[in-house]
Amino acid sequence: MTNSSGSQQVVPALDIIKRLSLCAAYIVVSASLIRFNKYLMTKDRFPYSMFLTSCHMSMSFSLCLVLYLVKPGAFPGVVNCEGKRMLVLKWMAPIGVAFAVSLYTSNQAYMYCSVTFLQFMKEGNVIIAFLMSCAAGLQAMNRVRCAIIAWIIVGSSMAVSGELNFVLIGFVFQLISQLAECSRAVMGEVVLSGGDLKLDPLSYTLFVAPTCLAVLIGGNMATWDPAIPGALATWWPYVLPNALLAFVLNILVATIIKDISAVGFIMAGVCKDIAIVLFSAVFFAETVTGQQCVGFMVALAGVFFWSYLKVSPDSAAAMVVARLLQMPPESKMPNENSALMPQISANKV
Repeated sequence: MTNSSGSQQVVPALDIIKRLSLCAAYIVVSASLIRFNKYLMTKDRFPYSMFLTSCHMSMSFSLCLVLYLVKPGAFPGVVNCEGKRMLVLKWMAPIGVAFAVSLYTSNQAYMYCSVTFLQFMKEGNVIIAFLMSCAAGLQAMNRVRCAIIAWIIVGSSMAVSGELNFVLIGFVFQLISQLAECSRAVMGEVVLSGGDLKLDPLSYTLFVAPTCLAVLIGGNMATWDPAIPGALATWWPYVLPNALLAFVLNILVATIIKDISAVGFIMAGVCKDIAIVLFSAVFFAETVTGQQCVGFMVALAGVFFWSYLKVSPDSAAAMVVARLLQMPPESKMPNENSALMPQISANKV
């Protein structure tokens, strides 16, 4: 809310509750899907990551299409995009490719690495997303940010290098997945919150799903295994709910990116990583070494300090760090609610 002088804005309590609920739902659904995918992606079950991700996208596209036919009013973004087909294609093509690559490589990584190890690697997503934003001219680099980047890299490196059963190909698959996922998050925020499209989560999923599916169909043609139909006949009672869960996750991700931000989405992912690491270590007896624990805590501390500086750029801690690095503090550093792209004035022609 804004007071009469327009000098202060207070976030309504209901809005805070909504955002926290979205993040909590995302953590539960995403963690469940990760464990579900890990369960399926073994050689004696359904180790076909390309086909599995195609099932995910087919389900998302089919359900969005049915919802659009039944209740088109739930897709206001489709109306906003009338006469903008080339602009939609310009954004949806790279987002769809990034989404397809992210889905395939992340599922493929489950065949080689433990869930805990993969979550350790994901601590670098905040840095990857920020560096991509800098490359696109959406964010600016400075000494404080460089120092925190180095901080998080040290912690993540400790956690990753402490893996007892390190598999290089699994590491490479996961790294590619993270690069693609962060690319999708940054582009997704621009489409959902800025520019000329300003899509809603359902419209966004309706547009992204077919482009992503087209890429995955090509991948299936290149990697087809004759054993897939037989495995699907056996495991369809698991593949179907797995695909439904993926659809729910896609909607939640788009909603969080739109209502919070790409950085907020990554931060929710960090909280999810903590939950998954604890859950996997306690209930699935996945090995976590002392070095990995220390590295994980170091990386988490860096990520949360990064988030704190975003929310409170004028805090005492920010001032101290800025002085130590011999640079003036930024009084107008973007906060967690700042869009990556500047908003276009409604009066501008």
